[in-house]
Amino acid sequence: MKRFLLTAAALLLALPGLRAQAFDDDFENATLRLDYVFCGDNAHQAIYFQQALRTSAWAGRRNNLSAPLLEGNGQIRVLDPETGRCLYANSFSTLFQEWQVEEEATRLQKAFENCFQVPFPKRPVDIEVFLLDTHRNRSSYLKHRVDPSDILIRKVADNGHSASVIWQGGPLEETIDIVVVSEGYTAAEKAKFYSDAEHVATALFRHEPFASHRNKFSIRAIFAPSQDSGASVPRRGDWKRSVVDSHFDTFYSNRYLTTSAQQKVYDLIGTVPFEHIVVMVNTPIYGGGGIYNSLTIMNSDHPTFNAVMVHEFGHAFGGLADEYAYGEQVETPYPADTEPWEPNITTLHDFAAKWQDMLPAGTPIPTQPDDLDSPFVSRLWPTFTQEQKDLLNLKLGVYEGAGYQTKGVYRPVQECRMRINECDEFCPVCTRAIIRMIEYYTR
Repeated sequence: MKRFLLTAAALLLALPGLRAQAFDDDFENATLRLDYVFCGDNAHQAIYFQQALRTSAWAGRRNNLSAPLLEGNGQIRVLDPETGRCLYANSFSTLFQEWQVEEEATRLQKAFENCFQVPFPKRPVDIEVFLLDTHRNRSSYLKHRVDPSDILIRKVADNGHSASVIWQGGPLEETIDIVVVSEGYTAAEKAKFYSDAEHVATALFRHEPFASHRNKFSIRAIFAPSQDSGASVPRRGDWKRSVVDSHFDTFYSNRYLTTSAQQKVYDLIGTVPFEHIVVMVNTPIYGGGGIYNSLTIMNSDHPTFNAVMVHEFGHAFGGLADEYAYGEQVETPYPADTEPWEPNITTLHDFAAKWQDMLPAGTPIPTQPDDLDSPFVSRLWPTFTQEQKDLLNLKLGVYEGAGYQTKGVYRPVQECRMRINECDEFCPVCTRAIIRMIEYYTR
């Protein structure tokens, strides 16, 4: 399935002479926001539709409409009811699915909000939403009709929140549009938020391949004041009154900073057109998170901001997996009989679909790491020469230990931006994946 999706998208990118689906045939220049609740446990899941809203001009892609570049952990599709033809599709991952492999999901059922945007249809359409389990099988499915003339589709009005352009690489319809939203900033800290929001552009555009593609991005910032300053830290009993209810200690992991209040995030954004969200949390405490085609959430003031911001955006935008490993989980997200959809890790189940084409001839699979690669590599990194760093970051192979698992999952290089904070650069495989995603959005 993954290889087919990649091939379909690649054909659209490589053969511009083909008659592609025209955006204006089926859609208005407006956005249909669809809100759902995903619920269940590690064994059973369900999807429930909540509401539809009409928002601003469509900021998403106008080409490659029906073929997601990556399969994701779920997809939303817009279908023609008469022919079944797919008019638009997007893939995603969710906090709910991350929770499903936690121990808590073996003994408790929970519900999570999820919001999605699709282009606003000119005619009644069918909407399909489905989730995939760790074996890439559909675990839950919902199909429902949306009539654009439905009087209960609420039109989102300007909410009055202050917005500012941080970076404008080109026209809205030609760029990848990022919106940075405030969290834990009081009214008196408005200037600080806009200064912090500028660090998003600084962080992205000091790293390749974002630097050389900066004119394919636009970044806006939206300020909404919180009652309290700072971040909620449950382990300290410190809960803040903030606009999108973010907090540390997600899944009882100290550094995992997230919010499950997606509707509050989308309501805060209001009528500002966007494709990708960065939630900026006003705190010096280390932590953050990135969920593919959902959101990036970041602390504002930790010294590692640049490194962590780009790492988390690698998840949220590029669909990249974590390349570090720390042991086994209650349920592995990457079983041996299934190839992960993320482009930078493999179980070797279908390695030909990954970076096999990039390997030097004769590279052993798996590949033994060099002596420099050790459990202490993060601590030793500042002592390495540039030649040693390049060896660890650029020498392609198939190195065991990735996707949180020490065994059975493999990464392309020994050290990468997706593995340790100290390594400032993406590896060649991650770089190619990000470039492909940029081109998918903008060609």
